Amino acid sequence: MSDEGGSAGSAESGSGGDPTASAGGDPTAAASGVDALRARLPNTRRETEVLLDRLVRENRFTIAVLFPVVGAFTLVGSAEGWMPEPLAFNPWFVLFGVFVMRSPLVVGVLPAIDRKAIGWVGVLIAYTYAIEMIGVATGWPYGTFEYTVSLGPMIGGVPLALPVFFIPLVMNAYLLCLLLLGPRASNGWLRLLVVIPTVVAMDVVLDPGAVALGFWDFGGGAFYGVPLSNYAGWVLSATVAVVTLDRAFEMAAIRERLANCEFMLDDMVSFVILWGGINLWYGSLVPAVVALAFGVGLVRADRFDARLFNPWR
Repeated sequence: MSDEGGSAGSAESGSGGDPTASAGGDPTAAASGVDALRARLPNTRRETEVLLDRLVRENRFTIAVLFPVVGAFTLVGSAEGWMPEPLAFNPWFVLFGVFVMRSPLVVGVLPAIDRKAIGWVGVLIAYTYAIEMIGVATGWPYGTFEYTVSLGPMIGGVPLALPVFFIPLVMNAYLLCLLLLGPRASNGWLRLLVVIPTVVAMDVVLDPGAVALGFWDFGGGAFYGVPLSNYAGWVLSATVAVVTLDRAFEMAAIRERLANCEFMLDDMVSFVILWGGINLWYGSLVPAVVALAFGVGLVRADRFDARLFNPWR
């Protein structure tokens, strides 16, 4: 009897008595699995940057081509009533796509980010909210407008995610001009005079497309539903942005990273595909041509890589 009981007790303690064993796990194996996972994660900032570089580089077609094509289709489909609820103009769907398309720019700039850059970008974020809130409340400096499609949570009448739309736009223009200017980019006044109209030109592409989709409404305007005062306002915002970015980043560091990071302007490739396509669909020919001009600029800067359009390369 005692032997049988002991055998039964041993069986219970060997299976049901050990909670780890009953869960089908070995504590040593579980620990080693966690250690193996931890070993694969980056431990330093440099290792993190290398990992992110690899992730973006290995997924350039998906990020820079597939996402904007799908985005253009779903946005036009939402505006035209083709997309079913809740996908039509779903703000979280839109923001997810924007974050993915922004990733090459964010990862590209990351090695040049230090405390000073964080501080000045913070200033630019604060300006972004302030000028947009003033614009919604007073109509200055962009002209009277209102948001007519949800872009996520709002604060003071403007989307909380506003910096995700504004800052990459000016940053892309800034970086493209650095590439095209070459050694002349070291001249601060020349940078200012070249980047400002480039930022305004990007909004020449963006705003007519956004108005056609119904993202926001100016109540009419001479340029595809956009008032010319909007572009005067963008001269002001572009000036503030360029001056701030000049102070945020060490010019030598950002130019070196730009020269060595082939995907750093893939977000602008997405911009050309997405907003160029939307403007073309709605017959906004001038914005579509300006988008094409940005594509030519990317080719001139050796940043429009045709291999992006071949996912099996």
